[in-house]
Amino acid sequence: MESTLRNMILTLFAITFVGSCAVGAIYLLTKEPIETAKKEKVSNAIGMVVPEFTNDPSEDTIVEEQDGGQLIVYTAKNGEDVVGYAIETYTNNGFSGDIKLMVGFLPDGTIHNIQVLEQNETPGLGSKMADPGNKLIVSFEGKKPSELNMRVAKEGGDIDALTASTISSKAYVEAVQRAYDKFLTIVK
Repeated sequence: MESTLRNMILTLFAITFVGSCAVGAIYLLTKEPIETAKKEKVSNAIGMVVPEFTNDPSEDTIVEEQDGGQLIVYTAKNGEDVVGYAIETYTNNGFSGDIKLMVGFLPDGTIHNIQVLEQNETPGLGSKMADPGNKLIVSFEGKKPSELNMRVAKEGGDIDALTASTISSKAYVEAVQRAYDKFLTIVK
């Protein structure tokens, strides 16, 4: 084959076309498993942040668009009694961008537990927010946000920040506050 402009363009087009088809095929093959994994992660997080329940909280949800993000409230029941609310919340102010949390509230507003759903914080620093029993979670568990000064201790608040991760910690507190504000609108 002679090396002409036409032949080079055809060869480049063929390579690009084959590569694009391969990427598209891989996307189609992985789209459903990725969605299933995300739903399972959310379902597991709900189970970890609220007391034992008998219903399927994903069938009883409230979705609200807010400040470019989404708050999703899952109501957990044992029989007909509400045992808690799992609120999927977010912040756009993490050190490395978005942080998504699942915050579990008891019906009286006490935080039962918190799970990190997504974060891209600095490994070994801000990423410690996802570690079980970290300072942030301990600052919230078993407490009502209405009885806390919802700022990090460095700024005079009641929340212990992760060492060397004040920005990530402040973002975490912001996401919890957003969830609590939504909780208050539900239990009026």
